[in-house]
Amino acid sequence: MTDAPTATRIRPKDRDAILQSLRAGVVPRTGLQHIAVGRPDEISSLITDIARIADGGSGCRFVIGDYGSGKTFFLQLVRSIALQRNLLTVHADLAPDRRLQATGGQARSLFAELMRNIATRGQQDGGAMTNVVEKFVGTAMTEARRDGSDPETVIRAKLSKLSELVGGYDFADVIAAYWRGHESGNEQLRADAVRWLRGEFSTRTDARTALGVRTIVDDSQVYDQLKLMARFAQLAGFNGLLVCLDEMVNLYKLANSQARNSNYEQILRIVNDSMQGSAEHLGFLFGGTPDFLLDPRRGLYSYQALQSRLAENTFAVDGLKDFSGPVLRLGSLAQEDFFQLLKNLRHVQAGGDPTRYLIPDDALVAFMRHCSERIGEAYFRTPRTTIRSFLDLLAVLEQNPGTAWTQLVDAVVVEKDVDPALATPDTDDDELADFSL
Repeated sequence: MTDAPTATRIRPKDRDAILQSLRAGVVPRTGLQHIAVGRPDEISSLITDIARIADGGSGCRFVIGDYGSGKTFFLQLVRSIALQRNLLTVHADLAPDRRLQATGGQARSLFAELMRNIATRGQQDGGAMTNVVEKFVGTAMTEARRDGSDPETVIRAKLSKLSELVGGYDFADVIAAYWRGHESGNEQLRADAVRWLRGEFSTRTDARTALGVRTIVDDSQVYDQLKLMARFAQLAGFNGLLVCLDEMVNLYKLANSQARNSNYEQILRIVNDSMQGSAEHLGFLFGGTPDFLLDPRRGLYSYQALQSRLAENTFAVDGLKDFSGPVLRLGSLAQEDFFQLLKNLRHVQAGGDPTRYLIPDDALVAFMRHCSERIGEAYFRTPRTTIRSFLDLLAVLEQNPGTAWTQLVDAVVVEKDVDPALATPDTDDDELADFSL
């Protein structure tokens, strides 16, 4: 369990970002360390993964938990740890127009979203692609000046390590084009190079005209391009690349079995590469619900090869734990963890100043008792709506000085968190044309 909040002040900017995000039902982008509680074993196992990725290895985990149990928060927390360990991170939510495998541009759309969100320790909100390339080019130019060499020759030599990967030659050409734009002051050339790296070119003709390369990042090359980006991250001075993909239930929802299976084949490829250690400096985190994993008709277990690889340890029963497998079951918070979470939220709302707490610990106990009476154990097992109600209570107390918390607690409305994403058809609809395969 997390220790009690310290007296460290929280910047108003961070305070407002945390509170506004949580009241809207979404995970904050910053300040997660102020509110994180519980799950030390799960976090420790993923820190081990991050260390292995930084050491040149690979990793692939499926973070599985019920709707509202904190999967997205957990993914963002691990992402923030990876950033502190000098990894690049990219993240995106899957959606009907963003998939791992497709033929209508949906996979390229997912890649473009990932690259827009590329983050570094110094630029955690995303949009760091230019800075990553600049760091690589700057390092190469420093080496060239030190050795009296031509910068482009140094760049080509460093990028030659990528030639063994699919698309490596064109990737090197694009980085070289960026350097020429950097050297000549050609901002358009630099911008075109970054656009190519982000997967924003839609036709090969445009890419050839702008950069002289014959390929673009299309639906068939997304995973290969992520492997290239992981290697490039290491060449640029980072420890690797962590890819966080949430809302994997959108693959489970695909009515067309051929579309589902093509995506599951891509996941199988990622799992195989990870288990065999052939994807250097690259890690994947997939966030999904139990149905996404276990459903024998639509889930990952409907694909036999994935079922065998993702099978859980049969010895991990009766309280025995194993956090080393590819599937990481996200356990529910205990009541003690939820009590600590409420204390952390109270601390954030007060800007880190204990003298500004609006309610005492007795109010937290009374709030938990009220929630338990309304929705049972769901209030701490899937706490999204409970958190929102608690912050609404604090907001009213803050804006109405003199109001007693005892007058409000019993009137707080708390509802169970229901997953709207699982309203899927009961039968496959393979007979309908699925133009977005």
